[in-house]
Amino acid sequence: MDGCTVTDLTVHSKHNCLQFGPEQMEALQRTGVSVRLEAGTNIVKIRSGSFGYGADDRRNEPVVLLWIYGGRVINQKTNVAVSATWVSLNGYDDALVMEVVEPATLCAFFFDTYLEDNDEELTLSIVRI
Repeated sequence: MDGCTVTDLTVHSKHNCLQFGPEQMEALQRTGVSVRLEAGTNIVKIRSGSFGYGADDRRNEPVVLLWIYGGRVINQKTNVAVSATWVSLNGYDDALVMEVVEPATLCAFFFDTYLEDNDEELTLSIVRI
């Protein structure tokens, strides 16, 4: 039986951080699509759609990046109350479950390096219970 190899990767909070300045944060707010989250338990999922990486339709991926800010939320995965957080949703089965303690803004966007080969969209479902 073949052995298992474990590799640790340490990410440093200063040395491995791509810092966004005020201009980049404002650009994210202008580029992303936003919704106000009210207090309560909120569940965010990708309902449909995907983003592609060229002409091959089989390479489309349901992925989206989320920036939640301007209030106070508790991500159920971390159980830590924060005033801002970043989350990625990867696939239709992935979900963000968070307790919104104080109303916050959810901003959804996608990173790419070549926009000309991409003209798809996806739809998020946000359910407050």
